[in-house]
Amino acid sequence: MQTFPLVQTKIVDFFRIQRSLDSIPQPSQENQRKRKRGVRLVVTKKKRKLLPFNPCEDPNRRLQQMASLATALTASGADFSNELTYRPGMAPRSANHPALEKNGMQALPKDDLDTLNLCKNMMERGECPPLMVVFDPLEGFTVEADRFIKDLTIITEYVGDVDYLRNREHDYDGDSMMTLLTAANPLQSLVICPEKRSNIARFINGINNHTPEGKKKQNLKCVRYNVDGECRVLLIANRNIGTGERLYYDYNGYEHEYPTEHFV
Repeated sequence: MQTFPLVQTKIVDFFRIQRSLDSIPQPSQENQRKRKRGVRLVVTKKKRKLLPFNPCEDPNRRLQQMASLATALTASGADFSNELTYRPGMAPRSANHPALEKNGMQALPKDDLDTLNLCKNMMERGECPPLMVVFDPLEGFTVEADRFIKDLTIITEYVGDVDYLRNREHDYDGDSMMTLLTAANPLQSLVICPEKRSNIARFINGINNHTPEGKKKQNLKCVRYNVDGECRVLLIANRNIGTGERLYYDYNGYEHEYPTEHFV
């Protein structure tokens, strides 16, 4: 397997980064003092909000992280994309409507939407989530945390080409397909197909639902949201994740139809 070159210009082009991979600007002490003075010592019970991922400060380490993802995507024959894509001959964007969801779909709150947009903007600037794609002889490509990740952190959005489920029911090679919309009318159900365009979500593995050891591995949850009138799928930390820990989520969080007995 050929490793993607650890060259900044090549990585910038591969991920279509909007600026060079310089260090992340840190808040000034003056701004920090202002925020500290603004803290209200009032204890209230609030809904827990989603957190943005925390990129590594070292630009060289971020280069290594992105090179690991570029290596996996190139080996898989896929291009990088961080958005849902709509291709001719597949489902149109107008088909992605949360109102069609059989049991309804929760809306992403405004504060969490701002956090999601922050994550997207950071990725566009080359400030990637602190993750490393590694190759395991048993699991294939898999993803490890490259620094501590807090509970409720947005890891990534699951992206790829959007298609009707009816077009993919006999696609036995589509082991990375993700449910996007489960409609009351099955002909309107949608899936995300990351074979040709995808991001790091494609390489995050699932747990074995049939063993206690497999279930203990889960450290992410897969959640579908109504985001500004469209269905989106987010992978979110469901507990604190230590450095070097591999990321796993439950492939059967919704339908319980994916066979996982053979998973490690």
